[in-house]
Amino acid sequence: MKKPKVFVLDVDGVLTDGGFYYNENGKVLKKFGPDDNDALKLLSPYLEICFVSGDKRGFKITEKRINDMHFPIHYVSTFKRVEWIEEHYNLDEVIYMGDGIFDCLVMDKVGYSISTSDSDINAQKASNYVTKRKGGNRAVSEACLHILDKFFDKTNINDIINSSLIEEKCL
Repeated sequence: MKKPKVFVLDVDGVLTDGGFYYNENGKVLKKFGPDDNDALKLLSPYLEICFVSGDKRGFKITEKRINDMHFPIHYVSTFKRVEWIEEHYNLDEVIYMGDGIFDCLVMDKVGYSISTSDSDINAQKASNYVTKRKGGNRAVSEACLHILDKFFDKTNINDIINSSLIEEKCL
């Protein structure tokens, strides 16, 4: 793989636990995990980071959380993701993180792919790396540290935190 330039993440099942919480008014909640935002900020000096979601009914919930994290979010169907990524980026320079039954279609086309430990078996088989953690439970955090180590020679969390790039971006 070329040096990655962008990290594209699916939201539901990756940044969340994948559950949809309904009441009589419809979908009202999504559970987002701890530490993921902090780890994404550690990674952000090295890569562009953006999120995609195909959840039409829950998109406003997702959009609120991602906007609070100060990252871009795009509504893109799983079946249109390869096309969307190709329109915006060089596929060879993309790291994609997903979990769903159809995410393997994207994972087979990008430079590097990551899935969660509780993702669909097809996503896991298509992944270059499978996290030990489940979606919504620090899987994104684990993936960020993996990317820093694998592609940017950042293996020590103290070195990452103390780097001038991190200080400018996060502190």
